[in-house]
Formats: sequence, C-alpha cells, structure tokens
Amino acid sequence: DKAPLSKSLLLVPSAISILLTLLFQHYQKFFAYNLQAVKEDFQIWRLVCGRTICLDLKDTFCSSLLIYNFRIFERRYGSRKFSSFLLGAWMLSALFDLLLVEITQYIFGITINSLPSGFLGPVFALFVPFYSSIPRVQVTQVLGHFSITNKSLVYILGLQLLTSGSYIWILALSGLISGICYNSSILKVHRILCVPRWVAKIFSWTLEPVFSSAEPTSEVRVGMGATVDIQRQQRMELLDRQIMMSQVAQMRRQRQQQGGMINWNRLFPPLRHRHNANYQDHRPSEQGIPPPTEVSEEQVARLMEMGFSRGDALEALRASNNDLNVATNFLLQH
Repeated sequence: DKAPLSKSLLLVPSAISILLTLLFQHYQKFFAYNLQAVKEDFQIWRLVCGRTICLDLKDTFCSSLLIYNFRIFERRYGSRKFSSFLLGAWMLSALFDLLLVEITQYIFGITINSLPSGFLGPVFALFVPFYSSIPRVQVTQVLGHFSITNKSLVYILGLQLLTSGSYIWILALSGLISGICYNSSILKVHRILCVPRWVAKIFSWTLEPVFSSAEPTSEVRVGMGATVDIQRQQRMELLDRQIMMSQVAQMRRQRQQQGGMINWNRLFPPLRHRHNANYQDHRPSEQGIPPPTEVSEEQVARLMEMGFSRGDALEALRASNNDLNVATNFLLQH
C-alpha cells in the first residue's frame, strides 16, 4: 500500500527475468551489460537494457527482496521523490561503472568487458539512506556479543547479492558512491537529476492505478513477538498509536462542537483589530484562549509530497506535537 513504484519494480523486472531464463533464452544477449559493445560499437541502448533486467535468478531474487524492504522510502518521501532518487542513482552509477572499470584496468591491468546485468546500482544506492535514516532497534543477541537488529536481514541480503558475481563489487561500489552523492546533495545533483512534475503526473494517471493497492478495510491482529524485546516494542507502538488516536479524536470532537458557526475572527482579523478600541472588555477573554500549536510549513510540505492532503497533515502534526515521524506513521496506518 502507498508504494506503487516499488511494486512495479518488484513485479515487472522479475517477470521479464524469469521469462528470459525459462522461455526466451535466445533474447538474453540483448540484455547483457556489455561494456565493450558500449565503448567500441556505441551501443548506448545496452546501458538501458543491461542495467534494468537481471539475467541471473539469484540476483533477481535478492534484488526483489531488497526493493521490497526499501519500499519504506517511497512511503516516507513520496513516489516522485523516490523515483527521482532512483533515476539519479541509476544515471550516476552508470558513469561510475565506466570510471571504475577504467581505473581497475589502469591500476591492476584487468580488462573487464562485461558486468552483471540488472537494476543493481540503484539497489545498492538505497543502502545509503537506509543506513543513515532508518533507526537501529536491537532484537536479540547471539552468543552474548553479536547483536541482531531490525536491519540485519537487509544487510545479509546485500552481502549475498555482493558475493553472487565476480565483478559485482564494481556495481556495489558505484551504487554506494552515487547514493552518497545524491543523498548528500553534492553539486546539487538532486535538483538536476529529478523527475519533472508533469512526468510524475502522467505516470500517476496511467500506471499508478495499475500497480496501486487498496487500503486494508480492517486491521489484522498481529501476534505477539517471540522474544521479550519484540513484545516490548509492539506494546510501545500500540501505546503510541492509542495516544495519537485519542488526541486526533479529541480535536475532531472540538471541531464538531463548534457546529456550523463561522469563525469571523479567523476569517476577518483586520476588522477585529480595527474596532479593538471600542471593545476593550473583550480583550481579556481573547487573550485567555490558548494559542493553537504552530506547525512547520516544511513538515507540512514533506507530508504533502508523500500524497497526504494539507488538512490531514496539519491535523496529524498538531496531534503529534510536530513530530514528523509520529505524524507520518499515523497517516500511513489510517
């Protein structure tokens, strides 16, 4: 839910990879990431085909699992910003692939004519925001020294993908470098390599209805965790959700109690201040009203980029005391 781009990247390349492996093996040559053909024969189209579809089912499986785990970034940033990150990382990693191959040949004398195919550069680039922005929660310990966290499985999948080929380390290194460049806004790369708004609207009108998922109609009860740490974390999340729901419900009841009355002081503040001298006796009552919680417009804009309306964003931020993470979790769950 709320991650149509991740769903399309999970289904379409995987389906094409399986078809090329099982039924159309004679077409695999068109999806090979052949650097020699790109440099000598100027077959630029191989940079698109060879860097999109995996020809190894192990790489397809690992990259699909990683994309599934990285769907949290599309929910957090919105489809347009997430697609801009993938586009920027994809283009930058293509450049770094060629540079790293030339550096390897110059230093070690190793000639590399081809690299593993697939959407691997942007997948490795997503490890940069995953490491820097996703909190680390310890789940358990092995042998009393090695900590198992909520991020351990993703790192294990990345290590498995890294060891699946001989020269895949070049794709991993170029992906990490491109992710650092895009995430840290070096040379304003995020402003240059971004998806235009009109392109995002076209894809939202055409492809989003195909890959979008309906919101669940009812909450499915989740079983208690197997360890004490997981159970404690689940209780804390449930308590935070209950507190948030009660705050939002209280705000909605206050709005409903006002009924259909029009707040003229809010609509026409200049008139109120204009006749302020004739109504001195009303000033203490107005001053006694507690001011509403101020909401950062930057946080409102970030929530609106994720696809939420301005009213819902304001309500969630006020209820969560301007905590962006809590407001985002509330809007995603309701």
